[in-house]
Parts: sequence; C-alpha cells; structure tokens
Amino acid sequence: MSLRVQFRVGTAQKLTTLSYNDAGLTVSDGRLIPIRQVIAVRRDGRTLHVSYVGRNKKKGPMSLTHIVGTLEAEAEDAVLDAWIETLMHMAYQGIGAKRGRRLKVIINPYGGTKKGVAIFNKTVEPILRTAQCTLDVIHTTRGGHAYEIAKSTSLDYDAMVIVSGDGLIHEVLNGFAHHEQPIKAFRIPLAPIPTGTGNALSLNLLGMDERPFLQTKMQKELTGMQDGFDVSAAALNVVKGLPMNVDLFSLTQVCIIISFHVKPMDFKGGKRTISFMSQGMGLIADLDIGTEHLRWMGEIRFTVGLVKGLIQFKPCPVQLSYRAVDSETDKDKMYDMMQKRRGNDKKGDDAVLPQTSAETDDTSLPPLKYSFDRQKGAICSRDYMAFPVSLADDGLIDIVAHRVSSRANLLAGFGEAPKGVMYWDPSQSYIKAHAYRVKPLAPKGNFAVDGEIFPFEEFQVETHQGLGSVLSPYGYYAAEFARKSGSKA
Repeated sequence: MSLRVQFRVGTAQKLTTLSYNDAGLTVSDGRLIPIRQVIAVRRDGRTLHVSYVGRNKKKGPMSLTHIVGTLEAEAEDAVLDAWIETLMHMAYQGIGAKRGRRLKVIINPYGGTKKGVAIFNKTVEPILRTAQCTLDVIHTTRGGHAYEIAKSTSLDYDAMVIVSGDGLIHEVLNGFAHHEQPIKAFRIPLAPIPTGTGNALSLNLLGMDERPFLQTKMQKELTGMQDGFDVSAAALNVVKGLPMNVDLFSLTQVCIIISFHVKPMDFKGGKRTISFMSQGMGLIADLDIGTEHLRWMGEIRFTVGLVKGLIQFKPCPVQLSYRAVDSETDKDKMYDMMQKRRGNDKKGDDAVLPQTSAETDDTSLPPLKYSFDRQKGAICSRDYMAFPVSLADDGLIDIVAHRVSSRANLLAGFGEAPKGVMYWDPSQSYIKAHAYRVKPLAPKGNFAVDGEIFPFEEFQVETHQGLGSVLSPYGYYAAEFARKSGSKA
C-alpha cells in the first residue's frame, strides 16, 4: 500500500512517518527495516506498535526493537487495519513463513557456559512471544532427557527449538529415530539457539565470519552479516526461517556405547545410531573430545588441544573404504557444483516431504543399503570449515582425509581453517561418497560423532537423503568459501 502512516513517539514534537514496499519498512528517521526482520505490527485504539529484530549499530548484534506511538487522527480505523494486515502478510506469507508458529523448546541449563536459561528468558523468549508463537518449554535435567522428549513428542509442532549446543541436537535426532512414527518426526524442523561450546549447526545455518566482504548478496540483504553466534538472529530464524531438507547419516558399529545413555537401534550385525554433522578420528577428534576435561576453559580449550597435537604430532592410521560417486573427487568440479546449487532449494512451510517406498513407511527408518558385514554441514566448529563444498541434501557424504605432512604445513593450514582453505591443500583428499567404512589400525584413540564420544573401533556410515529438516534463512548452508587463487575458473 502507498499509504504513509504518521504518529507521534512519546512527547516528541516531530511526527514519525512509516511506509513500506518490497524493499522494507521505511522510517522517517532514516531507518530501512527489511521485511524479513519485521515480526509484529498491531494497534491498540490509536496506539501503533511495530516490532522488529535488527541492529542498532551497523556491526553490532541483533536485538528486539519496538516502535510505539500515537497515530494521527486523519487515517480511518479500517484503512489503518488494512495497512497493518498488508504489512504483516508481506512479512510472513510473502516470504513463505507461517505466523504464530507452535514451538517445542528444549533448553539445556548445563550446556556451554551454562547460561542457556538466562539467554532464553532475556533475549529469545521475548522475540518469540512478540511474534505470537506458542511455546511448550522443557528444561533438560539429565543426560538423555532430550532423547526421551523427542522419542515421545507430539508431531503437530511447527519446529523444535534447541537452546544448547550440538550434543542436544544429536540426542533429539536419535529420539526421533525411536519415535513411533520416525519419518514424520524427522519432518519437524530443528532450529538451534547457540548456547553450547561448538554450535556447528547454528554456524552452518547463519554463518561464521563477520567480515562483510565474505557475504553473499542475499546474506547482506537479509541480515547484513553472518550471525552464527547471535542468539537474536537465531530467534529470528525460528520465527521466519523456512524448512530446509538435510541429509542424515546412519552410523553402524558392532557395539555402540553412548555416554548419555541413548539406546542405539539394533539391526542384523551390530548397532545403528543417527548422525547429523560429522564423524572424526585423529587430530580433529583429539581437539574435540580429547579436551573435554578442559571444558571449563571455554573455546580456548581447542587451541590448547591444537598445540598439544602439534607437539605430539602422531598420525592416526586407518583403513578407509568408500563407495564414491563417479568423478566426485575433482575439487574444482565440487566447488562449482556447490556454487551452482546454493540458493536454488529454498522451500516454505509447505515443503514436499520425501516419498516413502514399499520398504519404508512412517513407522520405520529407511533400511540400510550397504551391509555391515561387507567390505555434512560445512563447519565442524567455530575454527574449522572442514567440508566447505557440502550440500544440505545431495544424498552424499563428504569425506576428508589428511595424508601425513609436516608440522609447518599443518600449522599453516589450521591458520586458514576457518575459511576452508585446507580444502585446496594437495595433502588433503576430499571425496563425495554414498557410504564409507573406517577400520582403525591403532590400538587406541579418539572417535567423535557430532562431538559425542564413541568407541574407537571399526564403523560404517551411509546417508539418507533429505531425511531431516532444519529452519534456514537462506535455503543452503551459509558458510562462505572462496575459490583458491590460481585454480580453474
């Protein structure tokens, strides 16, 4: 609508004017608020309330902001209501989002710096309430509690909000796997609020690097910067993000023992658990679970672990077997495919669910295609973009293997690890595969699955294309990754 609404804020002598178009909501004080950031507009009599999640400073964090004022008498009520409804329609239905989402919220009071409850109460909940979301909030009280919640959850939620780190997400997904209707359970989109230590899923969805020159045009338009650690930006994603299908993985071992007492699924030949992010052995696992005793240090524990790893400089010998995709070992080709696919798979609340087959229905998980008896987000942590050309739902597993090299080469590579530059290192093999199997050749070591401790023994992984769902502002993983200078254009 071309109508400009005028109102007076407090006792100010000057009138404030609001107008909007496809570019956003324009305020006469110079603010241009992107439509996606507007979460509520209403009036009480002649008082207008406008709420949005934006930045008060150009490079500062996002926050909930309210504009409240007394409307001038010229505009009739019916005209004002039509103006408000049109703006709200643009802010929600216009971008494919549902108003007033029904949310299941799981808060881990003990994750990360143990501030999850305070962060939710002070910052996240006000945003969700302002957007008129319906909240069902549960605080976890023990290891495995989130697994139990997900296992028995109602399937009528619009999203499940995880206020914690990646460990709770792993629990929830394995709870879904044991649900009476696992396929439908996996269709509930997950939305992380980053209050853990690693927060890899949030980094993948909202971005890691705060330098403006690394942003895509879409990211600049939507948020102005990448916001993987910004809890207000994560809350905005809960309100406005769109469901994005993501691949999940079945990991099988002869006997899986999980620290938080999640029961793995029995199948012929071993045990099966669901993984959503990564499986790692060697230095990467040592940096993660090998520094658990240093959790009190916060993120610096990973730096301490790296220094220790460089001093020890021990290899992790393994036997790696995989079922690769034809021609999917060419790094330039994989980079080009990632760039081509980005932004083309964004779906709204009416996203089509994966088709089931005669072998799979809502009461069972997809069967394993690769017998255990026979011979994926880009970012793994804040400081390591391990899989920079991964795609959310290509049905493939990205495998990274580092051959033995010098300490100097390894240290130089880790210096550029947040940018994904190690991808181009000749000593790194990067493979896209349908399934892979690893047999450790050392007697002991660390094995991490989504940041959780698993037995250091032979394992096999295969992918389930698009089985899971997350809320995303972009429709693809947000991590920015540039082509190496001098590589093929």
